[in-house]
Amino acid sequence: MKAINVKAIEGQTVYGGNLMVKPMMMGDEMTIMEITYTPGVGAPMHKHAHESIVYVVKGKVKTVIEGDGEYVLGPGDVCRHPAGLMHTVEALEDAVMIEIKAPAADFMNFFKV
Repeated sequence: MKAINVKAIEGQTVYGGNLMVKPMMMGDEMTIMEITYTPGVGAPMHKHAHESIVYVVKGKVKTVIEGDGEYVLGPGDVCRHPAGLMHTVEALEDAVMIEIKAPAADFMNFFKV
């Protein structure tokens, strides 16, 4: 699949520019995608029914996780966004992340394109 320009996540409008998401594969129990951010682009605070694991491939991002705190992540860093907790991600510089969601999230219902 090719990358799509995402306008909103879980009904919350993306801010700061274009958030590009490339769905890579959807399995029975999980979904994997590549997400590309430019500096200042972010996903607003949101929550969802699935758990997400994020791996930063390139660049730096800031994530805030409800009840856990704020973190700056760089290449090779990993974080977890638990199901049901508010969280956000914002690019501090050009960044690429791999995100795995479980149980599998339906791409088209999760994002507004």
